[in-house]
Amino acid sequence: MRTALHADWIIGFENGDHVLHRDADIVYEDDRILHVGRRWQGETDRRIELGAALISPGFIDLDALADIDHALLDSWADPTLRDGHQWSEDYFNTPRRDVFTPEERRFIRTYAMAQLALHGVTTLMPIASEVHSSWAETFEDAVGIAEAASHLGLRSYAGPSFRSGVNVVRSTGRRDVLWDHERGREGLADARRFLDHAADSANPLVHGALLPCRIETMSLDLMSATAQLARAYDVPVRIHCMQGTGELELLRQWYDATPLQLLERTGLLECRLFVPHALFGSDAENGRRPTDQELGKLADADVTVVHCPLTSLRYGTALRSFDRYRAAGVNVALGTDSYPPDLIKGMDVGGNIAKLVEGRLDAGGAADYFRSATLNAAGALGRDDLGRLMPGAQADLVVLDLSDFRLGVVDDPLRSLLMSGSARDVRMTVVAGRTVADQGTLPGLDLVAMKAEAQELFDRMRSAYTERDLHRRTPNRLFPPTFRMAGEA
Repeated sequence: MRTALHADWIIGFENGDHVLHRDADIVYEDDRILHVGRRWQGETDRRIELGAALISPGFIDLDALADIDHALLDSWADPTLRDGHQWSEDYFNTPRRDVFTPEERRFIRTYAMAQLALHGVTTLMPIASEVHSSWAETFEDAVGIAEAASHLGLRSYAGPSFRSGVNVVRSTGRRDVLWDHERGREGLADARRFLDHAADSANPLVHGALLPCRIETMSLDLMSATAQLARAYDVPVRIHCMQGTGELELLRQWYDATPLQLLERTGLLECRLFVPHALFGSDAENGRRPTDQELGKLADADVTVVHCPLTSLRYGTALRSFDRYRAAGVNVALGTDSYPPDLIKGMDVGGNIAKLVEGRLDAGGAADYFRSATLNAAGALGRDDLGRLMPGAQADLVVLDLSDFRLGVVDDPLRSLLMSGSARDVRMTVVAGRTVADQGTLPGLDLVAMKAEAQELFDRMRSAYTERDLHRRTPNRLFPPTFRMAGEA
């Protein structure tokens, strides 16, 4: 089917960069774009007049939550509560359980993918929470994520998370990592199995990736084996690291090395590497941010830093700074990492943090942040047919509503959205020519019923923290409300 969309604004692509079209058409047939620009004079099967709207390339989220979010529970807690958010040593040493059944986990994947589609994400690399698992993700979990994404029409670069250790609180209250190397090897075998599954599926929306957990939960052997597998299959690897002082201190204690040195030692730096966060390094004089030499090494190795401004800020950290990483030649893409998966809001918050860190109003420019959510991410995936609206590219696009009274007046459409809007202004999401979300609805899904079921599962996840807590505190003690409940002493 050949479709034409007409809008007040379209972000097209010419001569290597995005450009703005005013009062323009985009035309696509099947999964490919035919035309971007002046009103199309050829035949179409349908034409949609969108009026006050901005048509944008689909957003690429390289750290997209495929789970129920725990940031709602642990991104605000004081130090007396934070140890209750980790496994206790006692829990590690007892028979552990999955909080959810396989069927419930599959529902959670669909729920998370629905959130992404409604927020304008067209391509994703998932991240899940292991907080409710008996260890980490399995092959079946990865299949569930890929199937949920594909069923809704989203493009995924997926694989099971795997790890050989888990962060715990010792009986003394000290933070540490406890190990189960056999589970790590099993996880890597599941990851290999999923790479074969993705390749055999011949589904153009499903791609394999290696997604190990946090660097401090990976043994050196498992990291080296991951690098070897990534090179053998020529797939990207994403590993969370350089994201906290606790990680830095553990790695220094165990290996007398920084995260970047371990990436180099294990061969991961030679892979197509994605590093979410990358906030911390060895520059103690400047708040333990990465040194210029470390940024240079990331750039030389073509590492993509997956910047998650909203999540970082919620946990009290920030990239120092977006402009500094870019100036060093580091490819910076974007992720959301938690709810809401709102890259519009992420761009706005990230840009304002950059202004504060750099002390300049022109820091963290809207154009640079937008490229991170589109062109930079597509380049990291090796896809010159994503992240841009031009003839021959994939028909991945997002329609953002500019008509809402609450948005206010419009000057430059992107700046106006960043200042006054959010991804809740997404009117339509299209992936490979298929409309996957339209006017806040998803074909075949009852969002009201899904929200109710998700709330029930979240409440159960919240309750399960008690059995893992060192002090066995109740959920109401671990997660007290903002104000005391009326009628309680």
